[in-house]
Amino acid sequence: MSIILCIETATEICSVAIVSETNILSVCENHEGNAHASQLTGLIEAALKQAGFTLQQLDAIAVSKGPGSYTGLRVGVSTAKGLCYALNKPLLAIPTLQSLAAQFVETVRLEENDLCLSMLDARRMEVYCAGYNHLLHEERVTEAKIIDAQSFTDELNSGTVYFFGNGAVKCETTITHTNARFVANIHCSAKGMHRLAVEAFTQQQFEDVAYFEPYYLKDFVGTTPKKLV
Repeated sequence: MSIILCIETATEICSVAIVSETNILSVCENHEGNAHASQLTGLIEAALKQAGFTLQQLDAIAVSKGPGSYTGLRVGVSTAKGLCYALNKPLLAIPTLQSLAAQFVETVRLEENDLCLSMLDARRMEVYCAGYNHLLHEERVTEAKIIDAQSFTDELNSGTVYFFGNGAVKCETTITHTNARFVANIHCSAKGMHRLAVEAFTQQQFEDVAYFEPYYLKDFVGTTPKKLV
């Protein structure tokens, strides 16, 4: 039995899961928002304890690779790489939007031509998004997209499109097509990485720990604090 530690820090939620080939053994999450650096190590320890394993018993470490929060991704990836170095374990990189879709497809019965549109907030009216079919095959490539009333018109004219993730709320008041379905309470969680992490491990899709970097999609834009008067 292979045991994989899954780490998800691409959004404001910090999430950890311990999984085997067939089961999610434990999930520990913090929803307080952007506390990844202070919470992640404790969540890993708690998830391992609940599942009844130690770090040394892990077979691999999977991390959500992005897109998403610049800071969150850095924390998750640096932690995963550090563990891989220390434990001499392989690193698995899981696309964030695909793992979000993996959670969604477990909640609804989909038709073959339905489109699952994973969306993460990228500030203002922009989202990170990608489209998947019921088998989690990519139908629309990952992109940063500014949302307007004409967004996804071709897909909506072709069939039902499910919008979910913390970026979907931006579409709900803007996109009014009758084929649009908006699904609440689907958020990034390490449990959504289960199926994809097991597949990556089985196929030995291991990353180079020394050179792997998160998939940011956009360059980081920082702000300069105003000088105190």
